[in-house]
Amino acid sequence: VRYVGDHVAMVVAETVEQAKNAAEAVVVDYDVHQAVVSVSDAAKKASGVTVHDEAPDNQCYKWTLGDKAAVDAAFTNAAHVTKLDLINNRLVPNAIEPRVAIGNYSRATEEYVLYVSNQNPHVERLLMTAFVLGLPEHKVRVIAPDVGGGFGSKIYLYAEDVCLTWAAKQLNRSIKWTGERSEAFLSDAHGRDHVSHAEMAMDKDGKFLAMRVHTDANLGAYLSTFSTAIPTILYATLLAGQYATPQIYVEVDAWFTNTAPVDAYRGAGRPEATYLLERLVTRCAWEMNLAQDEIRRRNFITSFPYQTPVALQYDTGDFPALLTRANELGEVSGLAARKAESEKNGKLRGIGYSSYIEACGLAPSNVAGALGARAGLFEAGEVRVHPTGSVTVFTGSHSHGQGHETTFAQLVAARLGIPVENVDIVHGDTGRVPFGMGTYGSRSLSVGGTAIMKALDKIETKAKKIAAHLMEASDADIEFANGEFTVKGTDKKIPFGTVALTAYVPHNYPLDKLEPGLNETAFYDPTNFTYPAGTHICEVEIDKETGEVTIDRFTAVDDFGTIINPMI
Repeated sequence: VRYVGDHVAMVVAETVEQAKNAAEAVVVDYDVHQAVVSVSDAAKKASGVTVHDEAPDNQCYKWTLGDKAAVDAAFTNAAHVTKLDLINNRLVPNAIEPRVAIGNYSRATEEYVLYVSNQNPHVERLLMTAFVLGLPEHKVRVIAPDVGGGFGSKIYLYAEDVCLTWAAKQLNRSIKWTGERSEAFLSDAHGRDHVSHAEMAMDKDGKFLAMRVHTDANLGAYLSTFSTAIPTILYATLLAGQYATPQIYVEVDAWFTNTAPVDAYRGAGRPEATYLLERLVTRCAWEMNLAQDEIRRRNFITSFPYQTPVALQYDTGDFPALLTRANELGEVSGLAARKAESEKNGKLRGIGYSSYIEACGLAPSNVAGALGARAGLFEAGEVRVHPTGSVTVFTGSHSHGQGHETTFAQLVAARLGIPVENVDIVHGDTGRVPFGMGTYGSRSLSVGGTAIMKALDKIETKAKKIAAHLMEASDADIEFANGEFTVKGTDKKIPFGTVALTAYVPHNYPLDKLEPGLNETAFYDPTNFTYPAGTHICEVEIDKETGEVTIDRFTAVDDFGTIINPMI
């Protein structure tokens, strides 16, 4: 047992009450050792206290990114250096719906079925079969319906899922487990828990020359599914932010401690990077006697594409425009007058900025692999057109509150010119959908949606050939829009439904060139992340006597590209 919440024993009973009573009867003779709780404790090698014998110094890894020599040289020539020590505290996930799982086994087919609240059922199945239970992957089906809140904490393969799957065969019974709020706090993967030191080198005008960051990351007692990637490829690569800092060097020391495992949660690395960088930039403004918006404007990236010194290449953006619009909406020009009024009333008034950038649409597999990740990050989509012209879409993305059933159906309906009610979206079932990587990192639309659109490209290409045959025209002369195929320069046209029916009743059909049916699958691996960005401004008033803080106004200006459905 290496942390409070670690698994000790499994009890199976007919009722919850029986199971709890039996669990309380389990007696464990613990040999209590000194605990390592914080990264500072873990780093004290001389203490002799270790979490794992295999890691006698408690260090999981040391990871670096950037040109250290170039950064050190820039600091030597800097007119001013701003330093910041920062703690990004641990967070506990708290979904309204705790985790739940049901394990089934069929002796007739020798197949397992696991119903589970998980964000990526294919990855869950792969990890469980290949690395834990050693089962044939095709004999295990994982079904994850719309599970409610996830936010990262339901990405992972948890011990309960494995135990239920194993025990279902041993007992030849269906077994259900529902987590309770108290145990979720102890055993669900946590987030954040960084201790960082950051420095920014500037010239005399406040232009950034170089930045260096050292972060100690607490990974907990065990490595969770994506834990090693969070303080590295999803954190360090975002430390350029919106700024044209010529050189950046990052060191990450990851540590084992006697605490719950830490993994992706609510942004996963990206918020940690933004928090550190924006706190540092704000302090730079104070020390250089510059307004917060001014120091940002002096250092914004203004030319694209832009290659950052920490691996990523931004494709586009207009960061000064976001800042300008935020200043306008937040009425920053009137801050001095509002501040004077607050002072008359014996109160303080201040303003804070955060100009952030995200790396979403996780992720290009080759970038992730080059930085040390051990997973592909593509997505899959299958479009099945039925003889009546209705459509079923199978997506490897998972929906747990994102509204995929609406947005994906909108995309398909608009592309094929059919009613949105005629589109059905299927997800979360390894027995029905092609292998997919699930939902996290704001990837569903940009990666999963693109996979669906590429499958639709194939559908349209084949459908045009069928339409060309029916209208005795050349494939190149067929156009498709608003649910109709037309012959360029003529009044000939046939509806999408006619082509769909012909694909399955191929009496008048180019069988020498095309197979019957209208069903296509596509896998999509993006060449880059997407980079939404924005500027947020918060203006607060503080009562000097009581310390009470009142948020007077909060302004957010975000560039998210095309919004498919503004209601979601």
